[in-house]
Amino acid sequence: MFGVRGRTAHLAWYRTDEAAAEVAFLHGFSDSAQCWEPLLGAMPGIRALAIDARGHGESGLPDEPVRHTAHSDDAALVLSDQARDGGVVVVGHSMGALSTAYLAASRPDLVRAIVLEDPPTGAPTAGQPDIAWSAPPWLADLRALDLPSRIARGRADEPAWADDEFESWAVSKAQLNPRLFDLPYQQADPLTDLLAAITCPVLLIHGDAERGSLISTEYAQRCAQAAAGEFRAVHIAGAGHSVRRDNRPQYLAELTTFLNHHR
Repeated sequence: MFGVRGRTAHLAWYRTDEAAAEVAFLHGFSDSAQCWEPLLGAMPGIRALAIDARGHGESGLPDEPVRHTAHSDDAALVLSDQARDGGVVVVGHSMGALSTAYLAASRPDLVRAIVLEDPPTGAPTAGQPDIAWSAPPWLADLRALDLPSRIARGRADEPAWADDEFESWAVSKAQLNPRLFDLPYQQADPLTDLLAAITCPVLLIHGDAERGSLISTEYAQRCAQAAAGEFRAVHIAGAGHSVRRDNRPQYLAELTTFLNHHR
């Protein structure tokens, strides 16, 4: 699906073709841009751009604190050069969804509309001094396995995922730069605060909290109340944190409808 590859500063990016991108994709923590390819395979005709976040995939890792503002600045750097004039629709998952929200709030000139797939809710203590963090045990366990074993673990843990999801998911875990956890980390602002600063259309997609979704139905209602612009929340029942992987057909239907209106 990605036919063009390039770099801007420390960032690796991928485009479906030579034409300027109309939709940009920002992946979640420990994933990579390649993890969007299974979804894009079901979206022929979309001129897409995907970016490896710093410390992920083939992107470098600057020696500075890990902040969502840095991720959004990275996205802005690439979009300023690789996306079409008039802005793009930006689709983000988890960490990438928060980066998308920061980007829409700070650089509305680059963003026509955004899709937030199960973003973290942020923290009331955002803006406080940077904190130390460490690799989660599940990630350390995966990184200790070889690629076939990681794929097998994914299939065992997520039997509902389509078979084409596992290889890129498994490869991305080994690509993550472990030096990331040596850098200080700053917690994100509350998502509701970011939405209050975003004026472009927003689609929030989330699953069931009891299955691991970070966004509950109650919090989605709070987001709707806080949003400054057009806002819609979609709950996909039976899905967890990786909504598009847990229920690709319904996710794809919602995303396609949104893109048809705004891209």
